[in-house]
Parts: sequence; C-alpha cells; structure tokens
Amino acid sequence: ISGYSLVVQARDSGTPPLSSSVTVNVDISDVNDNSPVFTPANYTAVIQENKPVGTSILQLVVTDKDSFHNGPPFTFTILTGNEEEEFTLDPNGVLRSAVIFKHMVSTEYVLCVQAKDSGKPQQVSHTYVQVRVIEESIHKPTAIPLEIFIVTMEDDFPGGVIGKIHATDQDVYDVLTYTLKSEQKSLFKVNSHDGKIIALGGLDNGKYVLNVSVSDGRFQVPIDVVVHVEQLLQEMLQNTVTIRFENVSPEDFVGLHMHGFRRTLRNAVLSQKQDSLHIISIQPVAGSSQLDMLFAVQMHSGGFYKPAYLIQKLTNARRHLENVIRISAILEKNCSGLDCQEQHCEQSLSIDSHSLMTYSTARISFVCPRFYRNVRCMC
Repeated sequence: ISGYSLVVQARDSGTPPLSSSVTVNVDISDVNDNSPVFTPANYTAVIQENKPVGTSILQLVVTDKDSFHNGPPFTFTILTGNEEEEFTLDPNGVLRSAVIFKHMVSTEYVLCVQAKDSGKPQQVSHTYVQVRVIEESIHKPTAIPLEIFIVTMEDDFPGGVIGKIHATDQDVYDVLTYTLKSEQKSLFKVNSHDGKIIALGGLDNGKYVLNVSVSDGRFQVPIDVVVHVEQLLQEMLQNTVTIRFENVSPEDFVGLHMHGFRRTLRNAVLSQKQDSLHIISIQPVAGSSQLDMLFAVQMHSGGFYKPAYLIQKLTNARRHLENVIRISAILEKNCSGLDCQEQHCEQSLSIDSHSLMTYSTARISFVCPRFYRNVRCMC
C-alpha cells in the first residue's frame, strides 16, 4: 500500500462539545529492497561469422518490483568473458559485436553480465550469456514467384495489404529482409521483415512488375512479383452471374482452382476468342462453407452478354466445369427466400470499393471489393 489518508477529529469537554477535523496523508516511501530481475534468468544467443561490427546479438530484458525511482534506468556491465573486448553492451541492454568473429578462432563465449538499478543503495543482479559463433550463410534464400490480381472500381482503390512473399532459407539462423527498388515506392511498399506487399491508393488499370529482392545478409535473390489491376465498369454489375461453389474456402479457390476454372469457364461461355471474362469478386456465403464468384463477359465490340445468355451456356457446360470444382448453384437472381407470388423478384448488386478482401496464398493473391445483394418484389 503506497499511502493512507486519515481524518482526525479533536473534540473538547465543553457544553456543548465543539470539534474540528483535519486530514492526515501518510505516504509510504519505497525502500530499494528488490534486485533487478533478468528474464530469462540466463541467455543463449548466436552470431554468424563475418557479420559487421555493431551487429545486434541479444536484447537483455530486466524488471524491478521497486517504485520507478528505485528501478530503471539500469546500468549494464560485462564483468567477465569480455577480456579481449569482443562485445559491447549499450545502456538499453543490447549486446553487440565489437569485432568480426571467425568460427575457426572461437566457437563459444560465456559472459557474466551485471545489471544495477537506480536506487540508493543500489541493488544488483547477474546473468550469464552464452554466445555461439556459427558459420556464415552457405545457402541462398529461395522465394516463390507471386502473382497478384486486384479488382477495384474506377479510380477508387483505397490501398492496403495485397499479398505476402513466401521465402525460406536452409541456413537455420539466417534473418531474411525484403527490399523494393526505390523508383516503385510511390505506388507500392514491402515490409522489410515479413515480406507483406502494400499498395498505396489510386492504382491505375494495368500491369505492374515489381523489383523485389530478399537477402539473408550475404546473398540477395530477386523475386518475380507481378500485379494486375483491373478497374470495374458500372455496366459490369448489371450483367453479372454468380456461380456458387460447395465446400471450398476463398484461399483454396484462389490457390488451387482459380486458374484452371477460369480457363474452363472461358471455353464454356466465350462466343469469340476476343471476348473478355472478368472475375469481379469472390466472397464466402455467410453461415456456410459455400463460396460465391461473380463474373461478367464483355464482348469484343464493347458491350456485355446478358445474364440469361450466360446462364444457358453455363447450364450446358456444367458437367465440364465440375471436373475442376463442385458447383452448388448457378444464380442470376437470389431472392433470399422472398415469396413474390405473381410479381417478379428484382436483384441489384452494390460494391463497397473501400472494403477490400485479400485472399493470399504463396503463389497467387486475389484482392476484390466486398459486394452486397439487394432484392425486392416488383410488379
């Protein structure tokens, strides 16, 4: 308990008795009776040979149960094991290399490190740090080429994470970093630690080839990353057809089925080779394991095929399509249980271009806007 607040009353013996009260605050001052605590109690770290001077090896973590003026900042000192001054320890507890280590010279160092708190009198604790020197990288990183498809409304792309580079290295202790050529940073960014690719807002229609590389500190390897941006036209939404798939996740569809199904679908519905198939969006059906895919087909002349025509084509080719993936339904209208009786069910689609869904796999990433169906009975 850091303090008490008491109300003290003085009362006389007169008639009537008179009294007065005063508040007495009692603060309990902290005595520096707790030593700093290392977490964990002892450390093990590695450093590759030939790393430059100043390479970070380890971050010491220290806590103290005393109040702030008896705890940090801590003073760190290497007591033993650093007689040749191969290491330095900065005020924040980061252990760094002071020489370029060679695996053939020594493979292991054991340091005794002291942490001293700021109290009076000061309390101290000790930890042991074992540092192993390992051979430098002998394997180059390997990375999987990535193809990204972005679907967005005209000039309305808000930006965001559009995919992730998957890279590995056979050298167990290698730390991989990712870089992007500077001239492309006005449109894209790459997280240097985890390889996530971020697109900035306002991407134009077209194809972008990114100059991305991954490095383990010794080897640098280029990665093929291609980004396709397709801008939707309002007329597309009025001529969409939905194919509903059974028991498939968006990621599995994108990674395993999308290329093959697109090819089969083109053969099924395109009347001329010059016609264009546009996959507008894919979206899980709420409360189920089903998946909806919206698409439209643009004629070479510029217009779009009507949904009724596409549905007829799909119905005829359904057996071939299901050789790729199981289809639950082919929908032009989805009335969500509305009973319109003698009236007609009218459906309209709306696109939320600022609510993007990113379905990312190791090789393919698909970014599309969220869509909503609105249905009502019409005379």
